[in-house]
Amino acid sequence: MGRVEGPARGLLAVERTAPNFLQHLSGIATLTAQYAERVAGTRAVLIDTRKTIPGLRALEKHAAHLGGARNHRLRLDDGVLIKDNHISVCGSLTAAVERARAGAPVLTRIEVECDTLRQVGEAIGAGADMILLDNMGLEEMRQAVALSGGRIPLEASGGVRLENIRAIAETGVDFISVGRITQSAPAVDIGLDAVIKA
Repeated sequence: MGRVEGPARGLLAVERTAPNFLQHLSGIATLTAQYAERVAGTRAVLIDTRKTIPGLRALEKHAAHLGGARNHRLRLDDGVLIKDNHISVCGSLTAAVERARAGAPVLTRIEVECDTLRQVGEAIGAGADMILLDNMGLEEMRQAVALSGGRIPLEASGGVRLENIRAIAETGVDFISVGRITQSAPAVDIGLDAVIKA
């Protein structure tokens, strides 16, 4: 329970808007805590994504952090994430990594989204800083972990739910990103009851 004091006119002006924000952000923190609890005791770190409501990213990511997740990129320029369209435009995964490395600031990390083990091997050879395992099955993830041999952090992403996150964490991946925690969290029921002082 929280308490807010102020002029009745001001409180009534925000009696719907303020609880709506609190309900939404509390929902994100609550759902995030449920995901974080499922991976406790494994090496996997829960991270959020940029799947947020326009204008609310900072607040939603803060709520995810309070719920127990680490933040992934806050903005596009926080890191380079090479996806299939970038690979297609550059002609190969290796060429995409080389081009990103040549144009990015020195301290910028380059992550490559891979949906096959062949791509994982190529990304490692190309010198990527991190690999995103996109919608891979559990056995493929285990093979990717073995292939990387601890040389490069691996992020599992796609189709992650409360029911399967523990099994994903137990494959040995380093990070698990969940868009659902910001994109689909149910609101917490919060109301505002006024008490008038004489």
